Amino acid sequence: RKKSGGARRVPANKLTEEEKAQIIEVCNRVEYQSSAPSQIVPKLADEGVYIASESSFYRVLHEKNQLHRRGRARTPRTVMKPKGYKAEAPNQVWSWDITYLASAVRGSFYYLYMVEDIYSRKIVCWEVHEEHNALRGNCCHHQGLG
Repeated sequence: RKKSGGARRVPANKLTEEEKAQIIEVCNRVEYQSSAPSQIVPKLADEGVYIASESSFYRVLHEKNQLHRRGRARTPRTVMKPKGYKAEAPNQVWSWDITYLASAVRGSFYYLYMVEDIYSRKIVCWEVHEEHNALRGNCCHHQGLG
């Protein structure tokens, strides 16, 4: 059951302002300024120094607005979402596909070329061939138009 209203107790293991200042000071040293906390904490541990956990380093840097990409890490690039097509009536948008159909011979396939209307989901045209060829799909597409 939740208690309402009352003041919460401060955790006994909460970082003090001096410890937070020490974390900021260490992270801003020349030898660590281009390193992430995931690299700083193990380096300090190798030297026999423990200030706080890795997650505390991240939390303090975030609080002080110093949690930025460090070192040679690149900023993430924004990827454009592909343009979508919306069909509001039949025969406005078609989709085509090539499906591999298993044959009686192992490792050999037949190729189903199919054009489908997006709105009605009806098959506009289809062909099955023994070999995969770009011109075959184009031919099937033109049959659907004619």
